[in-house]
Amino acid sequence: MLRFVHLRGPASRATLAESLGLNRSTIMALTADLTAAGLVREELPRRPGRRAGRPSLVVRPESTRVYVLAFDAGVDRLAVARVGLGGEILDRRETTRSPGDPDGAELVNVLAGAARSLVRKAGRDAVCVGAALAFPGVVRRADHQIMFGPNLDVGDVPLGESLSRRLGLGVPVAVCNDADLGALAEHERGAGVGCDDLIYLHGDVGVGGGIIVGGRLLGGQEGFGGEIGHMMVNPNGRPCACGARGCLETEVGERTLLAHAGRAERPGETGRDAVRAVVDAADRGDIVAREALHRVGNWLGFGVANLVNIFNPGMVVFGGTLRDIYLGSAAQVRSVLASSALAAPRERVKLRTSALGDDVTLVGAAEYAFAEVLADPLQVLARLREPAAT
Repeated sequence: MLRFVHLRGPASRATLAESLGLNRSTIMALTADLTAAGLVREELPRRPGRRAGRPSLVVRPESTRVYVLAFDAGVDRLAVARVGLGGEILDRRETTRSPGDPDGAELVNVLAGAARSLVRKAGRDAVCVGAALAFPGVVRRADHQIMFGPNLDVGDVPLGESLSRRLGLGVPVAVCNDADLGALAEHERGAGVGCDDLIYLHGDVGVGGGIIVGGRLLGGQEGFGGEIGHMMVNPNGRPCACGARGCLETEVGERTLLAHAGRAERPGETGRDAVRAVVDAADRGDIVAREALHRVGNWLGFGVANLVNIFNPGMVVFGGTLRDIYLGSAAQVRSVLASSALAAPRERVKLRTSALGDDVTLVGAAEYAFAEVLADPLQVLARLREPAAT
């Protein structure tokens, strides 16, 4: 029931009973428990209907009292948000980042400082129930250890442990692959709501991927699954930071697009804004920009065709810088897909751009951080409040 109002928004007792297949007395009992724990509240509908009789009370998540901290360590930006139950971003801090910026220890300093300022603004009765960080690299699921970060080197600094210790809130900070979190976000709150088999492709200098199969994130044996950016598409292509050659991210990533467009050496032109500038130039008729998008779109089409053949997804979602790249090369991507993918799996696949924009990985981090309290709300709240009670 808590998951329902968290993801779908405030709902009347009648709606909850019908949607969850429970009788009204059970809904009343569950609501009473969640209200006593400070997770939801009941109130009269703000826009009463015209039906006669007493209106059904509406159950709303306590967004300002129960929250998580979401961190996004992107290659070109750092973002921290305080996200309330129900998915509402209550407050946030964001700063740009250059490739030559300080190491992992300084990264922790920046993120922790921003998070502490957000916590100070929360109400006295507010409680943080989780925290998660989106990271552009290979992350081991068992201990959230970063195994490989080709475009954001943090050395041996354990980001999750360091952040948790600096925050002192009694909650661990989970570290997860950013594209996996993007897939989770689009499945729960974005373009992929209602689609239980989808692939999310995320661009942020490199390229990452998250795969949802049967409504669940596909992680592989140790959580390393979904490294779509390192799928080889061009054996004679550019060298990749992983040691291979012709990986998808070397053929469709930001650096390659800017190089094809003749903008690689322009000072200060990197990141999302630089990619969008190429797409805008192509829209205005710039021949070089158009050709750059055509070449990148060609390889992106091959990558999507391989994924469609292997996973038979219902939807492929493009996010991060790939959202803009796809918008500028959609015709080429679709053309290659039509000629390279098997007819049966490609017939009904939908190609979509992220509905959550630049916040997709931040939203995913928040949803991951909420997972434990949604699974066992009363026990998690009791555990977090124990130190305060003693």
